[in-house]
Amino acid sequence: MTVLVTGAAGFVGFHFARRLLADGLSVVGLDNLNAYYEVRLKRARLELLEAFPGFRFVEADIAGGLERIFEEVRPRVVAHLAAQAGVRHSIKHPEDYVRSNLVGFANVLEACRHHNVGHLIYASSSSVYGNSPNSPFSARQPVDHPISLYAATKKSNELMAHSYSHLFGLPTTGLRFFTVYGPYGRPDMAYFSFTKAIFEGRPIDVYNHGQMQRDFTYVDDVVEGMVRLVERPPAPEPAAADPSRSASAPYRVYNIGNHQPVTLMHFIEVLEACIGKEAEKRMLEMQPGDVLSTCADVEDLARDVGFAPSTPIEVGLARFVDWYRAFYEAD
Repeated sequence: MTVLVTGAAGFVGFHFARRLLADGLSVVGLDNLNAYYEVRLKRARLELLEAFPGFRFVEADIAGGLERIFEEVRPRVVAHLAAQAGVRHSIKHPEDYVRSNLVGFANVLEACRHHNVGHLIYASSSSVYGNSPNSPFSARQPVDHPISLYAATKKSNELMAHSYSHLFGLPTTGLRFFTVYGPYGRPDMAYFSFTKAIFEGRPIDVYNHGQMQRDFTYVDDVVEGMVRLVERPPAPEPAAADPSRSASAPYRVYNIGNHQPVTLMHFIEVLEACIGKEAEKRMLEMQPGDVLSTCADVEDLARDVGFAPSTPIEVGLARFVDWYRAFYEAD
């Protein structure tokens, strides 16, 4: 079986592709290697993937069309993990999100439709919940009030996927990721920038004076959930009565989160202990587009695939800091 992974040089895409390759599957990785963050890190991920004989890399942009690639590869499963990420970046550069997350996703859907893909798995985000007071967040609850354009594009992806599932019978599974972290992570994420600043002796910016909670989810847990879903394409459910499923279409949406949110200040304390240095903290106001708290309800995922994320931050952050020290030769 060949799996096409878009965003293969990205954080989650890299870890997912590497797991599939280790399990003996063939993977075609697609990425445009843009400069949203350091390309060196993306190339380092690709080097590890290229050590597997079953891996092939294609440098391409999903917003530029995918017909030729799908015609050649003929993937049975597509894991669409390419996207323009970042809440704050979406405030200053909304055009990047329209091009990648809307136009690019439409191209992926069209390519899957015309090449008889058996299962499209795609990345959504916990940001679709906005500042919902209903916690833990359930994939069954309405998500009609995004507070950033990034979140709006991810909600749009879920709606677009449902329309293709309904109209063309394309099995689609959307995954709402909750603050994924770990080795080879994204430099624009807080845990990464905090680590860099602490090692370099610079202050860290703590928004909303640290009065926030996040459902930090270790990347290996995310990948395990995804792998278990690869060969479980959804089917219509005539009795479906919630928006995460569909009575008329092979469509699902799942949360993938650790379902054990921690305060930002506790997260920083654990990170300081892993590094062995105390951070100088610069307390700031809440940033536009940020949410106060996230917490995943993962009952549907646990029921359907027999797995729920559970790695504690003390374990996950220690692994991340170990990787950071080695990769950046930090001291």
